[in-house]
Amino acid sequence: MVTVIFRIDRRTGTAVYVQLMQQVRQAVWMGRLAPGDQLPPAREVSEHTGINPNTVLKAYRELEMAGLVEARQGSGTFVREHLTPLPQNGQVLRRELAAWSLRARAAGLDVSDMQALLAEVTADPEPVVAELDRVG
Repeated sequence: MVTVIFRIDRRTGTAVYVQLMQQVRQAVWMGRLAPGDQLPPAREVSEHTGINPNTVLKAYRELEMAGLVEARQGSGTFVREHLTPLPQNGQVLRRELAAWSLRARAAGLDVSDMQALLAEVTADPEPVVAELDRVG
């Protein structure tokens, strides 16, 4: 079983089970969880994070309905075999984002500044692109 460390932020306003789902989804697409890897048992996640085991089970059920994981009776919950990590073009985007992150740090931005900027731009990128096109 691969070790997955869940981090719950109760200040975000995002439901805990949704946070768990997002973290599993990201781990799969980034290749930290591979097809066939077992997710930690709900009880273990519950003990580590201090959340109700039923909340963990709800997240696992939702992930199963989304087709990312499969529950095996008496064995646990596993990443589905047909899934693949981020495609090659995703790796290129990841490299570009890493380079951007280095430039942002050099410009004096910290992680929270970068997250705010990324959230703002991704929420509505068209005005930013239009402005860049206008100024050349």
